[in-house]
Amino acid sequence: MVMLATAQTLKVAGLTNRRSIIMASLLSIFFTKAKLEEMLKASSEKGLDVTISVNDEANKYRQNVSATIAQSKEQRESKTPKVYLGNGGVFWTDGKISLAPKKDQEQHSGAPGADEIGDLPF
Repeated sequence: MVMLATAQTLKVAGLTNRRSIIMASLLSIFFTKAKLEEMLKASSEKGLDVTISVNDEANKYRQNVSATIAQSKEQRESKTPKVYLGNGGVFWTDGKISLAPKKDQEQHSGAPGADEIGDLPF
């Protein structure tokens, strides 16, 4: 199940008055029950770091989004195989996807950062 922040859910939650939400794309990813159980086993006390990738072209199943367990720099350099969790697709986009600011950089004004949306109820 993927939770999406729509204008209606934000309004119901009373969040539209506190900040403006800017969305460039909406994605849908399907996780099987078995993969959800695998994710729970692989998670730490705090959670599980997941990498979401969006490809320019869809596969034969019309999917262009995939989710994998995030890898460390060492794992990537040693070519450790990725653990795939689920696939899906982009179902809406305005064509403008920008990079999120790195932790050591100041956040751009106007784009909500993790600190600004961390109190969302979903």
